[in-house]
This record gives sequence, C-alpha cells and structure tokens, in this order.
Amino acid sequence: MTGRPLFARASARIALVTACAIASAMAVAGEQKYEPLSASVQAALHSSVADQASPRLAFVTEAEGTAWLAAMSKRLERHVPDATAREDLLTTVHYEATRAGLDPQLVLGVIQVESGFRKYAISKAGARGYMQVMPFWVTLIGESGHNLFNLRTNLRYGCTILRHYLDIERGDTFRALGRYNGSLGKSRYPNAVLRAWSGRWDYKDTDRATVKPTLYMGESR
Repeated sequence: MTGRPLFARASARIALVTACAIASAMAVAGEQKYEPLSASVQAALHSSVADQASPRLAFVTEAEGTAWLAAMSKRLERHVPDATAREDLLTTVHYEATRAGLDPQLVLGVIQVESGFRKYAISKAGARGYMQVMPFWVTLIGESGHNLFNLRTNLRYGCTILRHYLDIERGDTFRALGRYNGSLGKSRYPNAVLRAWSGRWDYKDTDRATVKPTLYMGESR
C-alpha cells in the first residue's frame, strides 16, 4: 500500500474532526423568532440601530479602560489572533453593550456561544455574524443597506435585540437569553451563555459569580 491513500484517509479524518468541532461550537446557536412589534416599540428600536456615534470605551478613567481592554484582549487572543482586530471588536462590544444597558461581559458570552467569534458565521436558520442576528430584523427595525456581517452593525442589532428581550422579560436574563436564541423554555443555551459570562469573561476575578445550571420542568441534565 502506498503512502498516498494513507495521507488521503488522514486528511479526510482531519477534515471530519474539524467539521465536527465547528458543528459542536455552533450547536446551541439558534434563531430569534419573528414577533409583531407595536408601532412605538418598532420606532424605538429603529432609532436605536440608526445612531451613528463612534464606538468608544465607556469607563470613568482612561486607566480603567486600558486595564479592561488588556484583560479581555488576552482572553480573546485564541479566537482573534490579530491585536488590532481584537481591540476593534472589544471596543465595539463595550460601547454597544453599555449603550444598550447590558454588561459587556454578557455580550462576550453571547458571541462565544452563538458564533465562536467568527465574523461571517451563518446558522442553518440564516442568522448572521458575531451575534447571529436574523435578517428579518433589518426589514423590521433597520434599513435596506444594513449589512449584518459588518462588525458594528451586527453588534448594534444584537445588543438592541437582547435589550428588547430583557425588557419583555422584566430583567430576567435567563428568559431573555432563551428568547434571543429562539429556545425559550429550554435551558441549554441560557446556561451555556451564563457559564461563559461568569467563567471566561467575568472581569471581577476576585469576586467571580458562580452560576448554577437551571433546568426547566421535564428536562434532564
């Protein structure tokens, strides 16, 4: 037997493993469900995604912002090797999350679970980008020229949508995450994000929260 068939089989196995790894990473990514919005809510969400202010870190002092950026950049390095791209992503995450009244570390947890920090990720349902935003949102609250693969556009939509779901659920993060993923009533996705949030992305290392997995009635671990 020659080395070529063995090489071919090895290459095929590597490709299969890689494909399985990608599928596993995206296994809990879902889709926001279309729900009719009142005229006032639709107008408010449209106004939110239309703002054109430049992203910036929203810290009291520059030193605090620098420290946060350095800490988060180190954790993000294995997902985003390029330092400039990491800084751009983290600055935009912090700006858009803070603007929407969200914890930036929560948003990083959402991105990790939804797309694995892959800018051009597309789910089976057609959700796009870092925060896996469904295209119907562009028609519902945005403008025809909005590109959901654009870093800032994707994060602007994703944070606005998550804030909307938090408002619907009266601040219940667990249920809001279920809505965001289109899996309300199931615990897998919210628990995955909460674990990422309190584990990898929690910034207060000396006061790290421990998130206990939640199960809905009838679910098994």
